[in-house]
Amino acid sequence: MDYYFGVDVGGTNIKLGMFSESGRMLENWEIPTRGRNYTEVGKNDIMQNIAGEILYILEERCISRTKVRGVGIGVPGPVLDNGYVESCVNLGLTDINPSLVLSELLGGIPVTVGNDANVAALGEMWRGGGIGYQSLVLVTLGTGVGSGVILDGKIVYGAKGLGGEIGHIMVNPNETDICNCGGRGCLDQMASATGIVRNAGKILKDTSLPSVLRGMEGFTARDVVDAAKAGDPAALVTLDYCMQFLGKCLAAVSYVVDPQVFVIGGGVSAAGDFLIRIIQEHYEKHAILKKEKAKIVLAVMGNDAGYYGAARMAMDKKEERHAFLARTDGIYCDTAAIHGSGSGTN
Repeated sequence: MDYYFGVDVGGTNIKLGMFSESGRMLENWEIPTRGRNYTEVGKNDIMQNIAGEILYILEERCISRTKVRGVGIGVPGPVLDNGYVESCVNLGLTDINPSLVLSELLGGIPVTVGNDANVAALGEMWRGGGIGYQSLVLVTLGTGVGSGVILDGKIVYGAKGLGGEIGHIMVNPNETDICNCGGRGCLDQMASATGIVRNAGKILKDTSLPSVLRGMEGFTARDVVDAAKAGDPAALVTLDYCMQFLGKCLAAVSYVVDPQVFVIGGGVSAAGDFLIRIIQEHYEKHAILKKEKAKIVLAVMGNDAGYYGAARMAMDKKEERHAFLARTDGIYCDTAAIHGSGSGTN
């Protein structure tokens, strides 16, 4: 049996999964991102930790490295389609091609790298909320708004690795606060968990709407969502206000990439269908050119989407390599045949 590994690199932990060639997850585990091999110098330490874990598992399971057909890895930063990473700020990784570094540490096992949000989108398409679809957009509503785009089953990287970064599309020209990216009015500021809390504070300050939130110190997005589901006036206005920007943004995105489905994940998505109905209403209001609207569904894989998607990415890469070799082999054969027939007639 052949094997694949999927790796999801986060700022705190690295999640790993080992898969069979048929796509069955055999085991999964996680390690601290800054493990025992980490030093203040040397940007390859994270790669060394990952390589060490994979090699340890192979040794423990008596599996030859030649049986591992590929490793996929998702990292939190822009990734070019050749695997080059200019910067992963939260990891301290700059100017590195993790696919080359990790492959060398693993003795030549092929390694494929992708942005973590794109890889998670692939995971949701393969085993989660996007099963049955080939074109989807994953949107994660957490501390920020993350996103990934899959078209015809393939990750959209973009020319500079920024494909699918909808969190920093400007959606509110009236916003005066500055986003972490340096802009103003980004979707990140409006629809993330942080944005929900911030906008709830503004609405409480600027209106006299009754709310249980007025009696809470340091309330969270979860508090806002729970209050809204219970019919709290200020919380309902807040959630509708924030999600109108997401719905409008999804409508604009649908005009560009035309996905079959939007998959909504992240901590805020715990609100379930209650949240989806609000987003759907605003999306349909703005997607007026589309008679058949894209579906909006909940993500189901949670934190597992990353390493599942990374493994799927490695499997797809192997298939691409095989397809390429088959094509080039055919070309050489055809060329040889042409040359042979030509020489035979002379």
